[in-house]
Amino acid sequence: MGFMSSAPRPDINLYLQSLSLWTLHADATIISTEVPWDSLLNGESPVTYVTDEYMGLVNYCRGMHLQLWVYIDPANGLNRASDANPLVARGKSIAQPAMQQVYRRFVFVVDSLLHPDHLGLALETNLIRAISPDSIYQGVKNGANDAAADIRAFDPQVPLSVSVQAEVAWGMLNGSAYMGVAGDFTDFPFLQELGISSYPYMSFSNPGDMPLNYYSRLVADHPLPVFISEGGWTSMKIPTGVNGQFIQSSPAVQAAFIQRQGQLLSQAHANGLFQLTFTDLDLAGWPPADAAGLSVFAYLGVVDSNFIPKPALAAWDSLLKKPYNK
Repeated sequence: MGFMSSAPRPDINLYLQSLSLWTLHADATIISTEVPWDSLLNGESPVTYVTDEYMGLVNYCRGMHLQLWVYIDPANGLNRASDANPLVARGKSIAQPAMQQVYRRFVFVVDSLLHPDHLGLALETNLIRAISPDSIYQGVKNGANDAAADIRAFDPQVPLSVSVQAEVAWGMLNGSAYMGVAGDFTDFPFLQELGISSYPYMSFSNPGDMPLNYYSRLVADHPLPVFISEGGWTSMKIPTGVNGQFIQSSPAVQAAFIQRQGQLLSQAHANGLFQLTFTDLDLAGWPPADAAGLSVFAYLGVVDSNFIPKPALAAWDSLLKKPYNK
């Protein structure tokens, strides 16, 4: 269980303060990142980038005896219907073999330098397949499969995966019946475990309404280890952006969700749980373009933007004490 390195605002001192706190409530960490397209396409060596951006963090977390999970996103993390924003700005796409090669090289360097305990090669693949142009999905699929082959040529040990979006699998994107993730197992045959992305507060009014097999059903026909690669439940009332509607929640409801998570994860025999943000986000401290995309995720932290614990933190710590599957 653990978090990504995050902070209320993009401020290095706040990142360090957050890091010193969340590592006390974790036994693992996750680096979940888009490919740094601008840096790499501007000529920066991926070796230099990974060394400068991640090596210090990884060494610190390893010193805290945390397992390391890395997820690399070849697509757009906040808009699954589009290529990554830097590629769009350059008139390029993951559909292009040259961009897939940049992604593959980055994956190779990340694995060879950071030696993660788990490695994910694409995020929310079923959502990309559902709403993006097919050319983007095919680029993600081809790039991830080629990256898996690259990794396996020199690293036979690290478990490989992609993540799927639980709410899409359950048909909540378009109000359909349960859809499952069979297509993802077909398109990514290298899977050794399955990451699950889940933000169920966008679909359920109450955590108790989530079916007990909400995660386990996804692998009922493909019995692989599963883990939550990202997700959470807002602790505040937030606008949906649709016809003036709101998602209703509270700190108590958020804590109840984490308790429900424990039941769902136990049912699925899960081996990991990651909530990307440890703190709430102070959106006023982010660039307006970023704040707009992050607004629906602003109150997922188990502490608020001033690092004051919410009831969710006690629920999280209680879950952390329970035995887990390695």
